[in-house]
Amino acid sequence: MLPPEHRLRRRTEFTDVVRRGRRASRPLLTVHLLAGDPADVAAEPARAGLVVSKAVGGSVVRHQVSRRLRHQLRDLVDALPAGTRLVVRAAPAAGTADSASLGADLRAALDRVTRAGSVTPTSTSASAAPSRPAGPMPR
Repeated sequence: MLPPEHRLRRRTEFTDVVRRGRRASRPLLTVHLLAGDPADVAAEPARAGLVVSKAVGGSVVRHQVSRRLRHQLRDLVDALPAGTRLVVRAAPAAGTADSASLGADLRAALDRVTRAGSVTPTSTSASAAPSRPAGPMPR
């Protein structure tokens, strides 16, 4: 579970990240990331939020996907620079995916969106995502 200080709560926060942040999509999810203002980062930790719509499935399936994504995010949010805001939007295919697939897609999308801009995850020994070789993604 994400600690309360790492959660996005307000609709305006979600909207701001989705509209102004960088985006990376994978088959199971889309990640939106908005880097924090360097002047404000000392006051606020990295925060994340989830969007799991009815297109993913019924309430049981949506909550299952949410729990799986929150578990994956728990370690990844700590690796992001302070002030960073992240929104993870589950795709309909996420309803039938297992935790390992969701985690792999989340790490790949987060890696892509952080490499695309100036946001670089801080190094943590336990939660660092494994590096993958350069080249096309295997299918």
